[in-house]
Amino acid sequence: MTAARIEENRSHPRLPDLLGAYHLANQAERGRAVAGVAGLAGAYRVEAEDPVGAFAGDTVLLATPVGAEEPVGCVVLKASGEGRGPEIKRLWVAPGARRRGIARALMGEALRRAEAAGEPVVRLTVWKGREEPLALYRSLGFETVESWDERPDLLCLERRLDVVERLTPEAVRAHAAAGLAALLVDAVDGGASVGFLAPLETADAAAWWSRVAEEAAQGIRDVWAAHGPDGRLSGVVTLVRTGAANGRHRGEIARLLVHRSARGRGLGRRLLAAVEAHAVATGLRLLVLDTQTGSPAERLYRGAGWTAAGTIPDYAADPAGTLRATTLYYKRLG
Repeated sequence: MTAARIEENRSHPRLPDLLGAYHLANQAERGRAVAGVAGLAGAYRVEAEDPVGAFAGDTVLLATPVGAEEPVGCVVLKASGEGRGPEIKRLWVAPGARRRGIARALMGEALRRAEAAGEPVVRLTVWKGREEPLALYRSLGFETVESWDERPDLLCLERRLDVVERLTPEAVRAHAAAGLAALLVDAVDGGASVGFLAPLETADAAAWWSRVAEEAAQGIRDVWAAHGPDGRLSGVVTLVRTGAANGRHRGEIARLLVHRSARGRGLGRRLLAAVEAHAVATGLRLLVLDTQTGSPAERLYRGAGWTAAGTIPDYAADPAGTLRATTLYYKRLG
């Protein structure tokens, strides 16, 4: 898969050409070919000629392959309206740039933007018979729903999104024996070094979360969780506040866990962002954490702007009991 840089820019000079190509190809597929943009129906022509005005208030994303100078693809995430979630429209990749993962990258970023905004659902439409884009949408978790569009031969699809929210101490207690314990057991089973040896019994994991609930009630620790449309927890993270009088400006990120079945959806980044935003809002100026050296989590932290402070050898045992190094990270806030 070829990497691509995704940017938001509805005023990019290349965008009118991409939107024009999208509409011309769409009309040709439906047996309504026109010679050029000037021949398009009014709304379509306006989009191609004035995307800044046509998509005011919407999110327009462009994809530029690594090493290229101009975008080769676009997608629009239209703002929520009429009681419905945002809608993905105008997904287009130039023919010469296809089969390189660019459409998937554009869709992934659009979904991440919607999740970051706290949207519970994203919708889109696709014409029946367009098997290739339909396969892409299905692979991303979209499902066919009752139509909201009267045009015949048009399929309406939706994907429900994970919601990230801060848990009250009561909610931590309520989830301790089931969802939270399952997340911790899954992390240990998957080899994550999170303070426990394998096998971790569910009862022991639940007991640990019950203690966390007490810390939350005392204001020592805050907890955020992500849950899917079915209500099951898919990720969690905690923020521990320093008790020392000379360290009240800092906090520690601990137990950032995403269930293995929910990875690849940007949940780790969203959970981390939720903690960082809360830390800033409550006056913290420095965050610290440690993670097993060489673990996938390091890519997440580096990508989120965290700085490695150093590595300590043989710091902690992994779930199998082997001593591993840990890397310390910090991030200044504000």
